[in-house]
Amino acid sequence: MARSAKAGASILAACSISYWFYDSAGPGRTEEDATVVQIPDFSMPQLGQRMSIVHGSSRSETLELALKSIGGMPAFIKKGDRVLLKVNAAFASPPMLSATTHPDMVTAITRLCFRAGAASVTVTDNPINDPASCFRLTGIDQAARSAGATVLFPQKKLFKPFSLAQAQLIRNWPVLYEPLSWANKVIGTAPVKDHHRSGASMIMKNWYGLLGGRRNIFHQDIHTIIKELAMMVKPTLVVLDGTTTMMRNGPTGGSLSDLKETHTMIVSTDQVAADAFGATLLDKTVDELAFIKKAAAMGLGTADFQALNPVMESTS
Repeated sequence: MARSAKAGASILAACSISYWFYDSAGPGRTEEDATVVQIPDFSMPQLGQRMSIVHGSSRSETLELALKSIGGMPAFIKKGDRVLLKVNAAFASPPMLSATTHPDMVTAITRLCFRAGAASVTVTDNPINDPASCFRLTGIDQAARSAGATVLFPQKKLFKPFSLAQAQLIRNWPVLYEPLSWANKVIGTAPVKDHHRSGASMIMKNWYGLLGGRRNIFHQDIHTIIKELAMMVKPTLVVLDGTTTMMRNGPTGGSLSDLKETHTMIVSTDQVAADAFGATLLDKTVDELAFIKKAAAMGLGTADFQALNPVMESTS
């Protein structure tokens, strides 16, 4: 009887512990089902699909020429616009390692937006490491503020549960919604990097930084989540920085030997096409990157970037 009593107590304790650790909302989900929100479409289909590829070593010069080749920033940003600039600030890493958006990109894009008449530019990301450290060590914080932008660190109150139509994974999931609700234009910018799971991390993968919760579980189906991120965010413009490409050991890298100077800037209204060209800088094909094929199959853009007749320029 004594042994039975002890066994019963053990079972009760185990059940109590299980209940204590039980998360009724699920991994990353919240209890606020009634407040599920919608994300606007920030694209400008009236402008058609545009793309430019510029070769050169100066980020500011190649960016400006790339934009000029497809109508200039004023074609996309108008007087009074509220711009959200989604950067990659995922790691507390110095700019020279090319694991994050280069601060020169933040400065250049922000200044061009204000020159075009933007009322505000907000720079944000939900880093993997401590946000303040990531934004500081990457140089993004100082670059954004010096150019007049607002830096927005992720806070719980800024996230809202979001369900994506036709999605398998993004269902009632916390998304960094508030800055998306304030903006009427969205620009995504990211470096070209290798990624140990998806094969590459570029524009579409960069929207991962808008997710909250225990988002690491999505890496189990990495190509599907990247496709769904491209379904979730329809940007005004994307800027893919291939000035320096991380050829291996991505997405964090850590050594200059992982990098290759590829001196290329890609600007496009088609995020799928931008990633498809970015793959070539990694010496990869679209067939090697399933997320590009999945996104193209959903009609989110074209994997055949040549079909857009991209403007090819050089600053030298």
